[in-house]
Amino acid sequence: MSIRHLRTLLAVRDHGSFSAAGDAVLITHAAVSQQMKALESSWNVTLFDRRPRSPQLTPLGHAFAAKAEAVIHAYDHMLTEIIDGADFDSDIGLGAVPTTLTGLVPLAVSHLKQNFSQLHVVIQPGLSAALLQQIERRQIDAAIITRPTILPRGFEFLDIATEPLEILAPPQTTSDDPLFLLTHYPFIRFDRNAIVGQMVEAWLQKHNIAVQDNMELEDLEAISSMVMANLGVSIVPQRCVRNMNPLPIRHISLGDESPTRQLGLAYRGDSAKRHVIDAVYKTLLGAVANGRFSGAALPENFSESST
Repeated sequence: MSIRHLRTLLAVRDHGSFSAAGDAVLITHAAVSQQMKALESSWNVTLFDRRPRSPQLTPLGHAFAAKAEAVIHAYDHMLTEIIDGADFDSDIGLGAVPTTLTGLVPLAVSHLKQNFSQLHVVIQPGLSAALLQQIERRQIDAAIITRPTILPRGFEFLDIATEPLEILAPPQTTSDDPLFLLTHYPFIRFDRNAIVGQMVEAWLQKHNIAVQDNMELEDLEAISSMVMANLGVSIVPQRCVRNMNPLPIRHISLGDESPTRQLGLAYRGDSAKRHVIDAVYKTLLGAVANGRFSGAALPENFSESST
């Protein structure tokens, strides 16, 4: 069976005879008859009653023709619908590192839903390496991650924001000296399984700073809360989008040699949802330009999955 056979079937339905259908699709009467027999043989059905002088569609044939019409319409409009954004009526799986979940992600998704109200966004939290694996397995479509040293073959990475690392210190502290804070207070370490955690460890070793490990966490909100409770200091990325109601803790620069993490959007270069991903990326850039999530109500179709 081919699309050509289905087009001929519709021509027979619309023009009433094999001869008229042949004239419409520019083939002979015999070719029309041959195609219809091939169609019936392929599906093992009887589409025509051949007892009349001019074969007539059976009830099954009419139903089959209606389905064929839908198939042809989908085929003819497939590329146009992709270009025009038909997939904005479907789902997109978006991974996100934990540091973006209370500022960048809710602000960007809120704006995205304002522009594409039918798009269903499913957020998958995770560390960068795990999210890249999920993209590779096509479990999610794209992810907001820290740029890895090596990007998997066939992947694309679009820069979103550059975030310098900084020290978080309790409000009770008075010193602005990173070395003093890191050597005189317990250290709340960013998870070393994360790229950021590895960047922090590399910076500490480079400057030969021995810290007093107190705990190790991957969630920026949890780290900030521990710092607020005067349980120690930490080194974390400076948020490109601030969350609402930030804790009154101190943010201290690591100086001119501060390492930076490159936050970006990773996806497979062969993704069928490239046009949706492009829209997500533009929205992320807009959120970074805004710089602050004020806590506006999120659209109903926003959801978060932990599976």
